[in-house]
Amino acid sequence: MTDHAPIIEIRNVTKRFGKVAAVDDVSLDIRRGEFFVLLGPSGCGKTTLLRMIAGFELPTSGQILIDGQDMAGIPPNKRPVNMVFQSYAVFPHMNVAENVGYGLKIAGVGRAERDERVREALSLVKLDGFAERRPDQMSGGQRQRVALARSLVMRPKVLLLDEPLSALDAKLRAQMQFELSDLQDQVGITFVTVTHDQDEALSMASRIAVISKGEVAQLASPSDLYEFPANRFVADFVGSVNIFEGKLILDEPDKAAVDCPGLGKVYLNHGVTGPHGADVWVALRPEKMYLHVPGEGKAVRAAAQDAPEGYNFARGVIKGMSYLGDITLFEIRLDSGAMIRASRPNLSRHDQEDFTWDDRVSMHWRADSPVVLLG
Repeated sequence: MTDHAPIIEIRNVTKRFGKVAAVDDVSLDIRRGEFFVLLGPSGCGKTTLLRMIAGFELPTSGQILIDGQDMAGIPPNKRPVNMVFQSYAVFPHMNVAENVGYGLKIAGVGRAERDERVREALSLVKLDGFAERRPDQMSGGQRQRVALARSLVMRPKVLLLDEPLSALDAKLRAQMQFELSDLQDQVGITFVTVTHDQDEALSMASRIAVISKGEVAQLASPSDLYEFPANRFVADFVGSVNIFEGKLILDEPDKAAVDCPGLGKVYLNHGVTGPHGADVWVALRPEKMYLHVPGEGKAVRAAAQDAPEGYNFARGVIKGMSYLGDITLFEIRLDSGAMIRASRPNLSRHDQEDFTWDDRVSMHWRADSPVVLLG
């Protein structure tokens, strides 16, 4: 269970390599007992920030506190954290039990207590019966569990994970996402994970900090991050999205409208607090759009004319289709010439046969679906 009191406090932290600021004046709190994810593209500074928490890198300026203690001058092995590296870094010449118990042995923990804690750690990561195995006799997912057990056995206050699932295949990665979330909930330790995989972040995190060019672009829960992105970078980076430039032509407390040359007038059932005529961007997720054949559904067309209380409406021609199993993704050329993506769940085995290339289609979406991003 998450305690809203912070266990990690990052205060105005900057890390420079020469003239380049890998992390630029970052301040954020990580709560006790939460699954916190640092998400961003390669080179954005997320791993550098994680390594500063671990003590493997020192801030150029700023302060990092863990459980109220300033970490300045505290070496990695004295910090109340453990780190699971991207490569797992298990010792090939040791069996599983020896790998997991290595830190305890170095710390001088007695044999009987060490064996019991190793047994408990292996049980936590579902490796009962694997104590005598060698790493080269195990799958990638099992080796990852060994690395997790080796960190958990030390009972840290914070577990740091650097791209922990990147070496796994897609199916195993999806399975391990759920297992990591369950494990974190079971042990109650604060997990801080670095990843560039948005699906991984959304599925595991209680909160996500999106990092861009060394700065925090947005800090929010997964649902808020996806549904209410703070800026164009976050909207474009997290999930699939259509973004259209336009001008704000109406802004009242309960309604707004944006004139987008590529999409037409987009109506919203809420205000956006921007000056009339301001340059803005409209973000619209593909799954928020409904496809149908032109001419069908009189009620839909009637509602479309009743915006902003009803629906927005557009027409175009299908120029591409990607069948992805659970959904089909459509690339549609609008009558304006602009391209837009819409997705449709395949609720039956024959849904994907309803539309095909060069079909003319209509689209509608609710007035609460678009997000307006100010410049």
